[in-house]
Amino acid sequence: MAIGDHENPNQEIKPRNRRIMEAGELEEEENQWPSWLKPLLKEHFFGQCQFHHGHSSKSECNMYCLDCTNNSLCSFCLAHHNGHRTIQIRRSSYHDVIRVNEIQKYLDISSIQTFVINSAKVVFLNERPPPKPGKGVTNTCEVCYRSLQDDCFRFCSIGCKVVGTSKSFKKRVKHTQIETEDSSNSSGISGIENNSSNLQSSSPSPPQLPTSGLKRKRRKGIPHRAPFR
Repeated sequence: MAIGDHENPNQEIKPRNRRIMEAGELEEEENQWPSWLKPLLKEHFFGQCQFHHGHSSKSECNMYCLDCTNNSLCSFCLAHHNGHRTIQIRRSSYHDVIRVNEIQKYLDISSIQTFVINSAKVVFLNERPPPKPGKGVTNTCEVCYRSLQDDCFRFCSIGCKVVGTSKSFKKRVKHTQIETEDSSNSSGISGIENNSSNLQSSSPSPPQLPTSGLKRKRRKGIPHRAPFR
């Protein structure tokens, strides 16, 4: 048998095969989550229903159909979704939350921080703006670095878990307290140097006497007597 007939085990994968593998990984990643999850995370809630606007306070859109995944719904819209899987979105500090006993029927919410609001356990849908870093925080969200209450949690919201479990996710650089202190010290030293240079440049110079305002003294010469007549 010729040498060229043997397959080289170290043969480099062709770009075409790489594209097929990457496409397969993306498809596998998409199948990791239900098809309704990403539309749910992008949806806007608590607006007035365009079909039942002005009917009552129940026309506020705080419902979502997991089977239709088209728009947020109000209580009057539910009549057209009989037999569908519907969930209710609630609010806490102007952020969307959902009760654990509702969402855990359809989604794995393990490793997501839960909170108790109005005597019910809830999880946040999306990432929230992180507060100022506090001292002694040992556990933070793997995506947004928001502080977590318990070490058993890895994410602060459903959206952060979707991002953090993605194969294409790259962790952002976290600025530690030591780095911030070093930067503050270096900035403080440079500030002191700048202040000292400013003080030197702004120190008052010795006063200069004005020459224009002084009276010039006349020089004494030989006295001239009036001639005798």
